[in-house]
Amino acid sequence: MPDTHRILSLIDEFHDTLTWMKAKGCRGFDGRLPCDAGAPGAADEKAEGLSCTPSPDSLSSASPSVHHEPPDSLDSIQNDIENCQRCKLAKTRTNIVFGEGAPSARLMFIGEAPGFDEDKQGKPFVGRAGQLLTKIIQAMGLTREQVFIGNVIKCRPPGNRNPEPDEILACAPFLNRQITVIQPEFICALGTFAAQTLLHTTIPISKLRGRFHDCNGIQLMPTFHPSYLLRSPEKKRDVWEDIKLLMNAMEL
Repeated sequence: MPDTHRILSLIDEFHDTLTWMKAKGCRGFDGRLPCDAGAPGAADEKAEGLSCTPSPDSLSSASPSVHHEPPDSLDSIQNDIENCQRCKLAKTRTNIVFGEGAPSARLMFIGEAPGFDEDKQGKPFVGRAGQLLTKIIQAMGLTREQVFIGNVIKCRPPGNRNPEPDEILACAPFLNRQITVIQPEFICALGTFAAQTLLHTTIPISKLRGRFHDCNGIQLMPTFHPSYLLRSPEKKRDVWEDIKLLMNAMEL
């Protein structure tokens, strides 16, 4: 028998995504990718993406009789996520981890998913990996309050396993909305899943890191996840090289 609840959830998700696209002036799918992975041969490894092109009507002066969606905001996104049941992670989470930081930050740090401590507290990067990220941010001459910190997935996968494709698909629209509202100049993608999701590629993080990639006009620097550094401390030097490139570009 079909899972009626799951079907209705998918319909709601599709409706919300189309409503958001319409509000942004999207006309449909044209086969272009939203982000360029910036590496030779990358186009062959990318998943086909969605490109939004403003329609002429959306650029013209609005008629008073036409209904318009209210501007998106972090508060409205968080309200939409609050009771989310779009994927199976809803059954096992303790808290949704929306993200936190400056609402108009120049720099966003995006990881893959909350861990045990994040799930308990409802805040991003508060465990051992989070403490290491805080040290990295401080080494840049910044504070956590000056950047925005979030994840691709807003709920903890059981046992801190890797996010699954359906979970990324269900949660990615929320991340896209966060990026659209914050409008950062720079993104630091932490780890494989964040980098590959944002760049629509299957290229390993080891080949993506070390240089900037364009993501809809945003300069994106992929680097290793702090939790990986806890297991492989010899990679800290590589991450610091990536961070120095980021600092230089931000003129810090």
